[in-house]
Amino acid sequence: MSVQLLANIVIGLALVGFLAFRQATWQYLDPARIWRTPLIMAIIGVVVMAQTKATITTTDIVFLGIEALISVAVGLSMGSITTFRTVSTPDQKGRTLQSRTGWFGAGLWFVLIAVRVGLDVLGGHMGAHLLTSTGAVLLMLAINRAARALVLDQRIPNRASGMMVR
Repeated sequence: MSVQLLANIVIGLALVGFLAFRQATWQYLDPARIWRTPLIMAIIGVVVMAQTKATITTTDIVFLGIEALISVAVGLSMGSITTFRTVSTPDQKGRTLQSRTGWFGAGLWFVLIAVRVGLDVLGGHMGAHLLTSTGAVLLMLAINRAARALVLDQRIPNRASGMMVR
């Protein structure tokens, strides 16, 4: 196991653990931030992938496409199971709307990472080496977050209603 692969695994697990925790707990919802995070991760991911010296093969493209489809499906699921609530005590920015996907959403993160690791191993045996790059990891997470943001953007309830929406 290479040092880069080990570093990617540690970074990936730390990020997934952090995001899973955030999925399971109520978080104040900032509609602008739901798009900012995937945008930043995508830019960093593309820049890192562009600096990779590995040759991009058809196998890389196929596996990246499969991972992208899975990331989109999980992101759409996360967005659709998100629950909203309005709280009476606003945060420092005056926000009163909170959201979470609960432990099922956290579980989806672990499913996503397990599928990703499985595809990385299979792809590695088939000659797809770009999959294990930090850039590819960030890009797939960005795609997942963007799919979630797309659904959330359509589902954000009216803040004045005070209703919990599922």
